[in-house]
Amino acid sequence: MNEAVARRPRKDAVRNRAALLAAAEGLFARCEHPEDVTMADVAAAAGVGKGTLFRAFGDRTGLIHAVYAARLEPIERAVTEGPAPLGPGTPPLERVPALLDALLTFKIDNRHLALALESAGSDSPYQADHYDRWHGLLRGVLEQVPGLGDGDFAAHALLAAVRADLVEHLVGGRGVGGEELRVRLAGFVGRVLGVPAGSSG
Repeated sequence: MNEAVARRPRKDAVRNRAALLAAAEGLFARCEHPEDVTMADVAAAAGVGKGTLFRAFGDRTGLIHAVYAARLEPIERAVTEGPAPLGPGTPPLERVPALLDALLTFKIDNRHLALALESAGSDSPYQADHYDRWHGLLRGVLEQVPGLGDGDFAAHALLAAVRADLVEHLVGGRGVGGEELRVRLAGFVGRVLGVPAGSSG
C-alpha cells in the first residue's frame, strides 16, 4: 500500500506536467521557428521553475517527444482500434490514402512541433520510434496491395512525402494551401497504388 502510494505521481506533479505540455504546445504553435522555443520559455509560460521542467521531461528532446505523442495519440488510437477509413478493417486501397492524409493533416496543423521533433537531437528522424511505427504499419498495409511489389520501400517513399521539413517548405515557404497539398498528396498516392485518387479496394 505504502509502496503503491509512493510510486503514484503527486497531484502537483501531474498538474505541472499538464501545464508544461499545454505551454509547450502553445509556444510551438505560435513560434516563427521551432528552435526559438527554449526550455526557459516553456517553464515561464507554464508558471513553474526550470528544474520542474527538467525533472518532468529530462531535456528539450524529451519534452518535444511528449508533446508530439500527446497530440498524435487520438490519431494513433483511431488507427489501432477505430473504424474505417483509418482502422484495421479498412481495405488497403482505402486505408493507405487515409493514413497518409491523416499524417499530412496532422503535420500541417502542427508544423513547427513536427519540425522540431524531426530535427531534435543529432539522430536521423528515421531512427525515431514514431517513424518505425508508421513505417511498419504502412508496409503491412501496402503488402496487401496486389501487384505493388516492394512494400518496405514504398512505405519509406510515401512517408517521405509527408515529412515535416517538406510540409514546412511547401506551406510555410512556398505558400501552398493545406487543402491543395492534401489533394496533391491524394493524387500522388493514387498513382503509386495504381488507382485514381479516392478509389478504394
